[in-house]
Amino acid sequence: MARTISIGAQNFESLIMNDCFYVDKTLFIREWWESRDIVTLITRPRRFGKTLNMNMLERFWSLEYKEKGEVFQELNIWKEKKYRMLQGTYPVISLSFAGVKETDYDSAKRAINYILMDLYTQHDYLRESDALTEKDRVYFEKVSPEMDEVEASLAIHNLCKFLYRYYGKKVIILLDEYDTPMQEAYVNGYWKEMVSFTRSLFNNTYKTNPYMERAVMTGITRISKESMFSDLNNLNVITTTSAEYASCFGFTEEEVFAAMDEYSMANKEEVKCWYDGFVIGRIQDVYNPWSIINFLNTGQLKTFWANTSSNGLVGKLLRQGSQEMKMEFEQLLSGGTVESCIDEEIVFHQLEKNENAVWSLLLAGGYLKIVEISGNCYKMALTNYEVEQMFEKMISDWFTEDKFNYNQFVKALLSGDVEAMNYYMENVAETMFSSFDAGNRPSEKNNPERFYHGFVLGLLVDLKGRYLVTSNR
Repeated sequence: MARTISIGAQNFESLIMNDCFYVDKTLFIREWWESRDIVTLITRPRRFGKTLNMNMLERFWSLEYKEKGEVFQELNIWKEKKYRMLQGTYPVISLSFAGVKETDYDSAKRAINYILMDLYTQHDYLRESDALTEKDRVYFEKVSPEMDEVEASLAIHNLCKFLYRYYGKKVIILLDEYDTPMQEAYVNGYWKEMVSFTRSLFNNTYKTNPYMERAVMTGITRISKESMFSDLNNLNVITTTSAEYASCFGFTEEEVFAAMDEYSMANKEEVKCWYDGFVIGRIQDVYNPWSIINFLNTGQLKTFWANTSSNGLVGKLLRQGSQEMKMEFEQLLSGGTVESCIDEEIVFHQLEKNENAVWSLLLAGGYLKIVEISGNCYKMALTNYEVEQMFEKMISDWFTEDKFNYNQFVKALLSGDVEAMNYYMENVAETMFSSFDAGNRPSEKNNPERFYHGFVLGLLVDLKGRYLVTSNR
């Protein structure tokens, strides 16, 4: 009997214990542990199973679940005695910045402060324990939504210290969606303030922290080291082009087809056309889990993944891009490719100046796939049919938004109504133009028709985002 499909489930234990559909990714635990990396940053497109895997790590390692490993008994990691012995042996701090989407810096910092305060509330038992000195208790009381940047930047570091004293073991730190506040800061204009704060927070948490055993961060983008990680020399960054953890996030084609067999679905080639195309490391034919799970649940081929976000940043960058970039994107929509030098470190303040940075962001976000690599020059195409449908709808919506701004002349032009165009021009010329507008001594040298050319260009200015508008010169 096919397992129940739970849409949006991010609680690993609930998913397993209720016999819901799950593709076994527990060997991620072993691969990460045996890498011995101190701080690991893993970037993947959204809805790629990052949050579920982080919850799985917490459920496996946390002392809170010591001798409660039954949830793993039927899964791959439990086949190895070494990991059965390691389960539930470390204090774990787990937090997510996924909800930090404020439009100004003060609100964003306050939202992060609430997250940090919640961590302290979860470990309130420390307050009266011998693990805290009187000075520590004073700091414990300061952890609140109103605390300043300095106090907030020390919060995770100090909590690690308290947990180490209490349990006698160093702490594993799990931070999900680390880059969400950064993207919102860029879109809403408080990038510098947010970078300054997070740089201090990450430095205290990951570099100058003798109470940390190891850490994992996840996100969509690899934000440049100069922006946020300049002080971290213990960071291993795993992007979509890295070989590590290639099969741990997303579904392979073998896993997708096995799931379709479980639910008696036969249209595998259609599913491949719609949702295949992601390339992770050396693994081809990777599928986005969100689309596949929704397809298995509904049996319908739709733009599930592409519709899970407003795609506001992507739309903003494409809309503000140069004419050349728009032409290249039109080529992508026609099934072609685009070539660009790619730097996997996203420098947000360069996005509006450097179009290579925009292509890098689109690649990191999963909107583009790599077709060929030559040095740091990548040939890329749209990932799959679902992504193509998303962009076609996005561009269609742009035209819908703009259509009410077009003047009557442009409306007539777009509809091919020459009679209406002439009527409009005659009416304007009779009621507004003067002979002096074209010069009081018309001659071949003065080219008086230039005035009319300029006027028509002005009428067409609304179309500059849709067409290449230039003078007839």
